[in-house]
Amino acid sequence: MKRRSFVQGAAAAAALGVPHLSGLAQQSVTLKFHTFMPPMSGVWLTMHKPWMDKVEKESGGRIKFEAYPAMQLGGTPVQLYDQARDGVVDIVWTLPGNTAGRFPRIEVFELPFMMNNAEATSKAYWEYFQTQCPDEFKETQVLALHVHGPGMIHTVARQVKSVADLRGLKVRGPTRQVTKLLGSVGAIPVGMPLPQIPDALSKGTIEGCVIPWEVVPAVKVHELAKFHSEFPANSPAFYTTTFVMAMNKSKYDGLAPDLKKVIDANSGSATSAWLGKVQQANDVPSRKLAVDRGNTVYTFTAEQTQEFVGRSSAIDGEWVADMDKRGFKGKALLASAKALIAKHA
Repeated sequence: MKRRSFVQGAAAAAALGVPHLSGLAQQSVTLKFHTFMPPMSGVWLTMHKPWMDKVEKESGGRIKFEAYPAMQLGGTPVQLYDQARDGVVDIVWTLPGNTAGRFPRIEVFELPFMMNNAEATSKAYWEYFQTQCPDEFKETQVLALHVHGPGMIHTVARQVKSVADLRGLKVRGPTRQVTKLLGSVGAIPVGMPLPQIPDALSKGTIEGCVIPWEVVPAVKVHELAKFHSEFPANSPAFYTTTFVMAMNKSKYDGLAPDLKKVIDANSGSATSAWLGKVQQANDVPSRKLAVDRGNTVYTFTAEQTQEFVGRSSAIDGEWVADMDKRGFKGKALLASAKALIAKHA
């Protein structure tokens, strides 16, 4: 009798919209966060975990996270975006460029010598997404978009001091625009996800890689490569890579309104800028690890930098032509990205 009365009371309360009972299922939620970055990486420790901690705190503990670095829930880095789309996980952080050509309009930020400040460029990236291609990630709820600091060249046995030194060298690149860049300067580009770098360097599958300083410790490049080549601090970066933090749409839509506001408050331009700023700030201690190990760090001269710029200059035009073929106005998109980077810088 008591059980029947409780069930009947609960049903009546739900019908009347009484918060104590009808809202019970929405009072808290646990979100699965999945990425390929290892648990001791700077990205995980200084970006992902603080973001999750902030969301948990601002939700009063009603949003909790199950955090899975290093692809602990299975699959490959290439599959991360689809895991969020399909609801296998709730939130992912990944490279759109892992799936070559799938998100073509945001590749503009990966073109050679476009930026040198990750915070400003991340703001530009977010605004570009909002104004130029809001449907680029339409299958998910986009939380943040950002880039890393200037990309560098890291090699095992040959110091790269000029374009000529890259000729014939097998070098890993993260995305199709960066592999095009490597090919334009004479290297043999090898596309592969970040976690495969240590094994590939150890076995000689590749002879070098391009990554920002910040990522070096996460994949032990300072231990596996003896030589590092960087561009002058006052010049545009050799390249950068775009990232997306995306959430399953149904999971986002199903949040209680106040919890949705917490997610929204930790999304968008400011969050994108913060992620870019923190990631680039991690370049400094990571570079120091290579220097302290006795590795050789070479900085290209202005003249040598211009040689790289000249050799890679055709890539912009190739990207514009590709966009035009896809039905987008490539020249206008490129001009918009450059104007937004200048605006936020």
